[in-house]
Amino acid sequence: MKQQVLQRYHQILQDRIDIFRDMISGLTEDAQNDAKGSAGDKHETALSMMHIEQEKLNYKLEEILGQKHILDKIDASTSNTKISLGSLVQTNGMLLFVSAALPKITIENSTIIAISTQSPLGNKLMGNSVGFTFEINTTKYIIESIQ
Repeated sequence: MKQQVLQRYHQILQDRIDIFRDMISGLTEDAQNDAKGSAGDKHETALSMMHIEQEKLNYKLEEILGQKHILDKIDASTSNTKISLGSLVQTNGMLLFVSAALPKITIENSTIIAISTQSPLGNKLMGNSVGFTFEINTTKYIIESIQ
């Protein structure tokens, strides 16, 4: 199942990368086309707005590429007794994938929540093994299995 989870997250990120690259390319084309036929204050304002939007998109793209870089480090064929990057952790209430903060997904009727190792939950889990108990917002959890 860990392989399916990793593949799904890779696909989600690749789709996002493609979308952001298309949007950035579109803005670049628009700016070049606008530059050919316009002059004056309105033109300068439009170019400035396009540039700001392009910077925002580039920032988001870098963020997604960083998440992809984290996923690229994960070998889904390995299994550890202690939680580390790439672990799929079953608790009494959640199925967690220790990687990067990504959207929830559902595979084989199981909802998987991807968490970052830097998140409070991820940080708490790192290095622990089956049987470890922890509490978040007055809810107690126990690690039941690690893949």
